[in-house]
Amino acid sequence: MVVGMFLAILDIQIVASSLSDIQAGLAASPDEISWIQTAYLIAEVIMIPLSGYLARMWGSRRLFVISAIGFTAASFACAFAWSLQSLIVLRVLQGFIGGGMIPCVFSSIYMIFPKERQASANVVVGMIVTCAPAIGPTLGGFITDTFSWHWLFLINVVPGLIIIMLVSAMPDFDQADPSLIRQIDLRGLVLMALFLGGLEFVLDEGPRDDWFDEPVITFWTCVCSLSGVLFLWRCLTYHQPLIDLRIFANRNFFLGCLVAAVMGMGLFGGVYVTPLYLARVQHFNALQIGTVMSIGGIAMFLTAPLAGRLAAAFGARVVLAGGILLAACGFFGASLLSSEAAGDQLFWPLAIRGMGLVSMIITLNTIALGTLQLQQMSNASGLYNLSRNMGGAMGLAAINTLLDRRFDLHLARLSDWINPVRPEFQEFARQAGLYLDSAGLGSDQRVLALAQQLVSREALMMTFNDIQLLMGAAIGVSLLLLPLMSPPRQAVSSAH
Repeated sequence: MVVGMFLAILDIQIVASSLSDIQAGLAASPDEISWIQTAYLIAEVIMIPLSGYLARMWGSRRLFVISAIGFTAASFACAFAWSLQSLIVLRVLQGFIGGGMIPCVFSSIYMIFPKERQASANVVVGMIVTCAPAIGPTLGGFITDTFSWHWLFLINVVPGLIIIMLVSAMPDFDQADPSLIRQIDLRGLVLMALFLGGLEFVLDEGPRDDWFDEPVITFWTCVCSLSGVLFLWRCLTYHQPLIDLRIFANRNFFLGCLVAAVMGMGLFGGVYVTPLYLARVQHFNALQIGTVMSIGGIAMFLTAPLAGRLAAAFGARVVLAGGILLAACGFFGASLLSSEAAGDQLFWPLAIRGMGLVSMIITLNTIALGTLQLQQMSNASGLYNLSRNMGGAMGLAAINTLLDRRFDLHLARLSDWINPVRPEFQEFARQAGLYLDSAGLGSDQRVLALAQQLVSREALMMTFNDIQLLMGAAIGVSLLLLPLMSPPRQAVSSAH
């Protein structure tokens, strides 16, 4: 089941580094090709909270098997898509059906394992949740370069078939309630789809279209807001709601979802912004970017078992606090780099950030879900995972907006340096002219172009530093919520 969840999370990011290859193969435009990711995310974010109701209706094991079958079939079909439109439709099916696997794994930890082994299971799940987004773009680029983009989807088929066979042979570990089929709230389902799908669309497309300057973004913002209010009213008044929002009355769960949203911003935002910095400032190729990004993944993998043992010895809240501090320090460290920094100078910021994020995930799972009753797990797991994913979506939207606005601000300020009457620029022009003359390329226009290129690079570097600093601050602020959290129900034991 954990492998199935890994594949579902991996497929969010695995196409990120191969969009240009898919675009060429399907003769799509740059604006259209981004829908390969957007379609998957919108579908998955609708399915994740819905999975709680479906798990109660069919049983968690049956829901997982159905999701695995649909995900595997859709993955196979994606590889043979004949047009961009067909691939987008298949990605919607892949994300929607496969999205049911993720919450099932989280809830099954507390249904299958005894209390003394739940911490060990949380360690494994934490490793998967943090490592899958980190290795997705690198793995995707390698597969596309070595084989073709079709194999981004075909690699899911064999593991998917094995997962289907093994989980089908497992006994049920919770009780299904088939009567819920007749009570399903179709109006609530439509409202939830409009709310969550619209919100994901606005967050994904808003930064590209300069937000409310684009009428489509304004329209979907209105649709999302109205449907969100109506969906909230429906959940609180319908006798059998799709999502039981009363679970937020549990303080640990409510605060855990808030911290999970911030953690999602750091997890998905860090995976997004660091490769962007390496490509646009350091001009690294895909292999070099993958090598640098592997630092965080290795740190997560090595830290996860240690985090479980520390939680057993000192308590989950203490380790969560340490994880928040480490993650914040990792982002702060990355905000101090200069444009002359080499890739190896990212080692400690990435390693510390990875150690912190995996410690947060492992202990936060226990704190947020550990005070709930077993019959609440399916519903809670969907909402908890939704919080993390929507936090990531909001983080990415903020990053893309800041990239444009902070870059324009820094570029405008630094451009004042390009002034022939300034002594600093005169000295630069003299040294640059000597260098260009020695290469037989000397001219005033080339000196000016070199100065503009330098200013643009420094403005971009300052923009990335601002973003890293803000992400570190956002994660650090979440530390204030820890004193309000209660110890989890179960004792946290060492991971093996």
